[in-house]
Amino acid sequence: MPTQPNSLDRELAKFVKHAYASAPAVKRIFDDAGVKPRDIRRVADLERVPVTSKDRLVELQKAAPPFGGFRSEKAKRLKHIFLSPGPLYEPHGAEKSLVRTAARIFRIAGFTRGDIALNTLSYHLVPAGLLLDAGLQAVGATVIPSGVGNTELQIKMMLDLKVTGYAGTPSFLMTIIKKAEEMRLDFKKQFALRHTLFTAEPYPPSLRAQFEGVYGLKTTNVYATAELGFLAYDDETKRALQIAEGIVVEIVDPATGKRVGAREPGEVVVTTFNETYPLIRLGTGDMAVCTDETRERIMLVGRVGDAVKVRGMFVHPNQIKFALAQFPAIARVQGIVTRPDNVRDHLTLKVELAQDVPDRAKLSQEFSEAVRGLIRVSVDQIEFAPAGTIAADAKPIVDERKWE
Repeated sequence: MPTQPNSLDRELAKFVKHAYASAPAVKRIFDDAGVKPRDIRRVADLERVPVTSKDRLVELQKAAPPFGGFRSEKAKRLKHIFLSPGPLYEPHGAEKSLVRTAARIFRIAGFTRGDIALNTLSYHLVPAGLLLDAGLQAVGATVIPSGVGNTELQIKMMLDLKVTGYAGTPSFLMTIIKKAEEMRLDFKKQFALRHTLFTAEPYPPSLRAQFEGVYGLKTTNVYATAELGFLAYDDETKRALQIAEGIVVEIVDPATGKRVGAREPGEVVVTTFNETYPLIRLGTGDMAVCTDETRERIMLVGRVGDAVKVRGMFVHPNQIKFALAQFPAIARVQGIVTRPDNVRDHLTLKVELAQDVPDRAKLSQEFSEAVRGLIRVSVDQIEFAPAGTIAADAKPIVDERKWE
């Protein structure tokens, strides 16, 4: 006898009907695949719907600007429009599902009413800063919208305001701590920080050991994306990620869109219940494995394509190629990402010249600024390489980081 639909199944079935009726792109995807909303009654039925990649989203937005037909025609007025790498425009309205999930995970991370929380993710163009802000407010915390940078000022605010919570990347918090120690401050004794929520970059065991063992912090690592919000967080073992409630996360074969077995690598494909921007089976480009048969816990293992996350921002090869097109003196370029101190990502651009350039320092500065303007991540080093060093078919971005 077939099992009865659970609450997630029922919510999914209701959401699919709404998305099909209100978002032209969703209707087109279903119709092209010969799928009707009534066919999706359980999470397992989603395999009938094609996966939509982020690259495909970009194509659809170009064909039907600005949102590619994914903005719900029944949604109320938009509150924000964000821009993520791709580029991708993302409409946000009055929907509550993203904030509800974020608040739930902040509570799991130990945040509560009365906390003074430093939010160091960007509020500029991307939705990360505002999503964390809303989640923190939902649990009753007071938010300091500091963003990244200004390390000494961040230290002053943490001391003056007795900051108890931190939200952002682990590498930036370590930068703050190391700077405080350079200033002869005792971080463990003089600062009120108790708990942190880390996201936007990997959280290696070596950093966890320092934050939790040396500095006595409660830390929670969260997997999130710009389009989809919070997706998963540290499980009790801190070796895997627990999939958040109210979200459908599938691990699928990138070639077929069919679910893979437990402990088999596949692409992370997500459906969230965002009524303003209904994305059904969005392929994140991340690779993961389900750690057990329950499929409730995952471990991230890499990327499907060539995009690489640097200091919390995805860097796409086509962004670097666009910058390259503005500099005829440069023949080829390759990005190399390392983490020499195991704290901060280091981005080097290896450059081959098409012609001799008398002022390489000026070219380095101008090219670095052009790249930074596109990827919103600063370039640490320009390395001029002899002709023939970068092969014509070389990967545009090479990730040489070791997560130890």
